[in-house]
Amino acid sequence: MKEFLKVYSILDIVQLVFFKIRTIIFNKNARLIRFPFYVRGKKFIEIGKDFTTGYGCRLDAFDFNKLETKLIKIGNNVEINDNVHIGAVESIIIGDNVLIASKVFITDHNHGNYSGSDVDAPSTIPKERPIYSKPVRIGNNVWIGEFVSILPGVTIGEGSIIGTMSVVNKDIPPNSIAVGSPAKVIKTFDFSLNEWKSVKND
Repeated sequence: MKEFLKVYSILDIVQLVFFKIRTIIFNKNARLIRFPFYVRGKKFIEIGKDFTTGYGCRLDAFDFNKLETKLIKIGNNVEINDNVHIGAVESIIIGDNVLIASKVFITDHNHGNYSGSDVDAPSTIPKERPIYSKPVRIGNNVWIGEFVSILPGVTIGEGSIIGTMSVVNKDIPPNSIAVGSPAKVIKTFDFSLNEWKSVKND
């Protein structure tokens, strides 16, 4: 208890108790929801047990494609910290035991198309460009650092770590550490040696 009081003030403790009571009443499966907590498209969102949030988190699920299915699926024992924004129009699946640091952005869609032949020109109004989407998958036991952006079409394999301020625009294999913009794998875990091994990038 003494250690707890070193971390939290009396006001913090009162807030936590309030948030816990409110969580029990309105989000029975969750462990702790800190408010404000913004949700749009609640019926298109599925959240597992023991979900925990920081302050100012935002979940947006827009069924533009009339899929009438869950667009955001969050597994069990997932913790997202302050100001995380997750936005989906097709599919974002987050596995069990995922830890997401503050100010992380995860999206499965984009305003406009910018590759191939059928592209949107700079002269068109951004908000009027068609929405393009690709599913996002985040495996079990993934840890995502602060200020990370995860872009459409990405799969992050289970057990992987994404370093702070990384932009993930390509798949990351399981049991890897990836950093940078764009994110590149710098280490993989060798289970036979029980250690992280460096990966050379050209």
